[in-house]
Amino acid sequence: MPGRSKVRDVDHLGQLRRELDLFAGYLDGDLSAPVEHCGDWDLRDLAGHLGRENLWAAAAVTEGHGDYEAPPAPTDPAELAAWFRGTSEDLLAALGTDPDRPAWTLWPPRTTRFWRRRRCMETLVHRWDAEYALGIRSEIDPALAADGVAEVLDTMAPRQVALARLAAPAYGVRLAADDTADRWQWGPGDPVATAHAPSADLLLMLWQRIPPSDLRWSGDHEAALALLSGPLVP
Repeated sequence: MPGRSKVRDVDHLGQLRRELDLFAGYLDGDLSAPVEHCGDWDLRDLAGHLGRENLWAAAAVTEGHGDYEAPPAPTDPAELAAWFRGTSEDLLAALGTDPDRPAWTLWPPRTTRFWRRRRCMETLVHRWDAEYALGIRSEIDPALAADGVAEVLDTMAPRQVALARLAAPAYGVRLAADDTADRWQWGPGDPVATAHAPSADLLLMLWQRIPPSDLRWSGDHEAALALLSGPLVP
């Protein structure tokens, strides 16, 4: 079902460190700012979620299971910022080992390499969420965004189908990145429509941060929207 034009060599560990540092820098802002795309969360809740998942993913590598449950995040702003940076360092230390080391994962590959990519993309999306909440204009590296689109289509959406959270696509929709020349397809057969946009916009659309109507479409636009309306990501 998924497809892409080329494989990129992305430094997920380096990019993850950058994204974690950027997110941490926003924790001296308004922690009560609502995070529009995360239910009723505010920035404090988002920091707690991301930090606790840092520790969960680190345990998936170091302990080999997905049952770890991190304690609640501190509520004091200074303590929260220090705690978040600590969870980031724990995660980076766990992921700094051999990327082919076996690990418990949500989807293949069953190695530390999976978590380097997954945590990088999760942090990227939530860094965008934090910036959006604070009214900061967000920038996303095009090559990293392109790999994020690929991750949705080769990992997140297939996992949603496997868990019966999403129906298997009956036809295909193509995504075309204007800035990186990447092409992907979700679903079988000749695509009924193609979305044209910068890679960052394609990524944000798949993560339901911007509406599909923000993109340029060719072909059967309505059929494409129907296919992409399901929860491609958790």
